[in-house]
Amino acid sequence: MFRSCSLCEANCGLAFTFRDNVLTSIRADEQDVFSRGHICPKGVSILDLQNDPDRLSQPLRRDGTGWVPVGWDEAASAVGARLASIIRAHGPDAVAFYSGNPSAHAIDFAAHGAALKRAVGTRSLFSANSVDANPHLLVSLLMFGHQLLLPLPDLDRTRTLLILGANPVVSNGSIMGAPGFRGRIKDLRARGGQMIVIDPRRTETAKIADAHIFVRPGTDAALLAALLLIMKREGLADPGPVAPLLSGWEAAWAAIDELPFDRLIDFCGVDQGMLESLARRLIEGPAVAYGRIGLSIQPFATLSIWLLALLNIALGSLDRPGGAMFAEPAFDALAAGARPASYASYRSRVSGYPEFGGELPVAALAEEILTPGPGRIRALVTLAGNPVLSTPNGRLLERALAKLDFMASFDVHLNETTRFADFVLPSPRPLAVPNYDISLNFAVRNIARVQPALVPLEQGEQHDWITLEAIRQSLAAELNREHRPLAAPMDILDLRLQASPWQLSVAELERHPHGLDLGPLRPCLADRLRTSDRKIHCAPPLLIADLERLKAEIAAPCLPGLRIIGRREARGNNSWMHNVPRLAGGKDRCVLFVHPADLAAHGLRDGDRAELGGAAGSIAIIVRQSEDMMPGVVCMPHGWGHDRPGVSLHTAAIEPGASLNDILAHDRIDALSGNAAPNGSPVTLRKMEDRALT
Repeated sequence: MFRSCSLCEANCGLAFTFRDNVLTSIRADEQDVFSRGHICPKGVSILDLQNDPDRLSQPLRRDGTGWVPVGWDEAASAVGARLASIIRAHGPDAVAFYSGNPSAHAIDFAAHGAALKRAVGTRSLFSANSVDANPHLLVSLLMFGHQLLLPLPDLDRTRTLLILGANPVVSNGSIMGAPGFRGRIKDLRARGGQMIVIDPRRTETAKIADAHIFVRPGTDAALLAALLLIMKREGLADPGPVAPLLSGWEAAWAAIDELPFDRLIDFCGVDQGMLESLARRLIEGPAVAYGRIGLSIQPFATLSIWLLALLNIALGSLDRPGGAMFAEPAFDALAAGARPASYASYRSRVSGYPEFGGELPVAALAEEILTPGPGRIRALVTLAGNPVLSTPNGRLLERALAKLDFMASFDVHLNETTRFADFVLPSPRPLAVPNYDISLNFAVRNIARVQPALVPLEQGEQHDWITLEAIRQSLAAELNREHRPLAAPMDILDLRLQASPWQLSVAELERHPHGLDLGPLRPCLADRLRTSDRKIHCAPPLLIADLERLKAEIAAPCLPGLRIIGRREARGNNSWMHNVPRLAGGKDRCVLFVHPADLAAHGLRDGDRAELGGAAGSIAIIVRQSEDMMPGVVCMPHGWGHDRPGVSLHTAAIEPGASLNDILAHDRIDALSGNAAPNGSPVTLRKMEDRALT
């Protein structure tokens, strides 16, 4: 039996073996049209996720300091009633939603989660997008007219691949789904190509690159601006076939030209000669520049993504084979008439952060709960998210969650966030749920694949969409409103597939258990642009104005001290894979990588226990010497810290680690997108003393 893995955007094809209806093994699907026999440790771990003894199998209701199992009807009715009472007393904005990363991979949450939010009528919507991809989405909205028109590297045909702030050897790509990335780089070299990585750490990807360049964390906007100016000065910029579609191209150049070149170079810490050499290598096309999470989570994130797009235009790579292209997905939101996202149509009550796509930055969540006054958030529904560990200043959010009048969580565990809930509503085991992973829309080929249910629901399990529908029905009854049921997710999917240009169906995809390859990315931007004039807007006023903020930043002297960056692990996925026995054990992963010179400067040795301090507090962490780090930069993964009281994750508790987000400021954000900006945050480091941490 075959199905793909939805634990990340790679969507690797897997083969499942059952004996007497019991899953016994998982291996790579050698016939999968996209992953081509690739599998990572997380794919095999689905066996543990399917049989996790800590996994909740029925709803839980808080009873004093403990939990009581309840039926689905009772839980849905009670959740709807509590939400209705808060809406009647305080208005719809008093109810908030937080959608976590796994919900983006589950079709059950797509239409039915959105329908519940609309039924509540709240503007207090939050998601993991504002600690992840919002800068990418905002730039696409401003330049191409729709947030889902995301440029994707045509990895399988490019000749020169430039990577900034991404580690696809470990992640297999994000907004660049590319399973088996190492194999694809071998193919790149076989056709005479090269890969260049710019990163403050010599990552797993950098180690297999043809060249690696260190850059100061949080300075990618300066580096990209300097690279563009070098290309202009040396006459290397040539937009190529997209030139007739460009609007504001000269205005963008004029604005960038006002930045002081020498300060850009000093600020990013990259040698000018190295950038000049890089510019000449990039024109050995076709070339594509790709940046991801390292660019997304810094104070100039939106500027960085915009400048990256301009670089691809200058290279003649936009919408060109081997360059930065656009998907034509089988599940096509644009073809279905999805509207462009709103921006700054309202702002958060306390700090005035702009909404984007109808969501507020998660940086505002805790303060919107804790700050008294009209519009204060009093209830929260979380959809497959653990923001206590996955968003900055988790300790502040903990204090806020404890002040809520009501909370309900869709989750399979009692984790660091759901332990504050009044009701926990668990999803079924993963292989019991049919699915279509919408992240396939951002793969390096046009791929379509339905994931069939491989096992039946166990007694007591219920699909998330049915629970969402039941809560919405209860809410409507409480508020004396009409309830209009939605079709099942796979029926909605079928209509979407038939309406797309590919004119597929669920039944057709079920006849292709190894996936359906719709071919390589094709030049299509002229037809898919959603700007009012059908042009590429190269100089959006919002971005041009933000160059002044960059100019002021680079004018100031660079402050001494350590700066921190994050790290992704092959055996983990944010906060929710640490309870998997198959992925646990081995070397301690929740450690701080430090350059030998920085260890010596702080009186530390490899393996010492140290106190790592930031704007929001301090944590205890083991330090590990690493010459892969740029001097002055330290690095640790996020999503750890499983030693909180009330958490029921027995495997994770054996090596709980510490939460990076406990020391990071929640209000350090990218000003335009509202995205969290922890990369490059200043930190302190000292040998552990026998005293309490703050």
